[in-house]
Amino acid sequence: MKKAVDIDLETKPVGKLLLHYSIPAIIGTLSVSLCHLIDRAFIGQGVGPYAISGLALTFPIMILTQAFGTLVGVGASARISIVLGQKNIPFAERVLANSLYLTLTFWSLMTIFGLIFMEPLLTAFGGSENTMPHAKEFLQIILPATLFSNITYGYGSMMRASGYPKKSMYASLIGVILNLILAPIFIFGLNMGIKGAAWATAISMFVSASYVMHHFLSKNSLVRFRRCAFKLKLYIIRNITAIGLSPFLMNVAASAVAIVVNLVLRQHGGDFAIGAYAIVGGYAMVFVMVIVGLCQGMQPIVGYNFGARKLKRMKDTLLLVIKISMGINAIGLALALLIPASMIRLFTTDILLIEIASRGLFFVFLMAPLIGFQIVTANFYQSVNKPGLSIFMSLCRQLLFFVPCLLLFSNWWGLNGVWYAISVSDLLSVIVAFSVFLWQKRVFYPRTFAK
Repeated sequence: MKKAVDIDLETKPVGKLLLHYSIPAIIGTLSVSLCHLIDRAFIGQGVGPYAISGLALTFPIMILTQAFGTLVGVGASARISIVLGQKNIPFAERVLANSLYLTLTFWSLMTIFGLIFMEPLLTAFGGSENTMPHAKEFLQIILPATLFSNITYGYGSMMRASGYPKKSMYASLIGVILNLILAPIFIFGLNMGIKGAAWATAISMFVSASYVMHHFLSKNSLVRFRRCAFKLKLYIIRNITAIGLSPFLMNVAASAVAIVVNLVLRQHGGDFAIGAYAIVGGYAMVFVMVIVGLCQGMQPIVGYNFGARKLKRMKDTLLLVIKISMGINAIGLALALLIPASMIRLFTTDILLIEIASRGLFFVFLMAPLIGFQIVTANFYQSVNKPGLSIFMSLCRQLLFFVPCLLLFSNWWGLNGVWYAISVSDLLSVIVAFSVFLWQKRVFYPRTFAK
């Protein structure tokens, strides 16, 4: 007998389904990105501009730890959606259990490596005597706590994929709200500086992770932890990592790119240029995470209907998400055109930093409406168990286009060349994404896309 979740995914209008799954996901992802943005504002106003630049030095390491959480979370949740579409709950629970082994293994390795090699890594990432102390203070606290953030993100995705999108949203909101309460208390009230921001984040992560784990230990959950499922199965591990490899490689590429960007910015603009990029990148991440939330809402609908061979519903969901994402990013471009300086002043009162970041904001958002298409289609291929295409789509933007443009344009135009490289690489990646989409229109699902 079909469960209510199954019936909804097969029969409910895709627009209503997308609202049901995406709004909680968007609230979750948006709240997290807004939390990071507000943290940077607290740090900038409460500690100073060099602290923002120091925080930017930690991004390559933090992105890399997040990459492993994404590898497990995205891979497992996509697989759970597909097997639930095939009505195989025991297999979904084995995926859930094996994911915990992966999460603990990756967290242990990354934390030990990061703590041991922290100073040489930060130096290699472009650290200076003004920024290194802030970065070290932050990482010493936050690195061990990444276990909780990876559990919250990874198992929050699995929670959503197994039919609990609102609870997944609550998991994110609990941590975000707590962080927004604790951060100003620790930074301003207790005068703890950047350490206060790190402790506020760590405590909030722990509370969110506890909420998520409680869900999967509950007997009322559709998919939950069972003792019999905790048998390490290499084929399940391979299955999770194969699907999650695309976002993992995208994050690894983002980590490598962050290192290159910091070094180029340090060379052509100094510590303040690194800080400006951190502010601009924070705003861009807010809009990207809204689209990521849309894609997370899309994933169980697409994954389930892919497993159930309801291909027209899959296509309709994809096209709707593309339209919405392009409209959302158009709002970001409008704000960058109309009020750039006002957006930057939330983080700093330093005139030079405001000037550098305001100019960067325009170029970061110039191609934003189009880049929504690229992000959504890359996530679509991942959701239907086509990781190869998703990996290619994800990596071409960062590595194939941005890094060469960055190195070339910065040599020609200095700091302005960094901003030009962002817009040009975005445009090129959209052209590739559209070309792949047209190719897949008949080769991937010929009946689905037939006129």
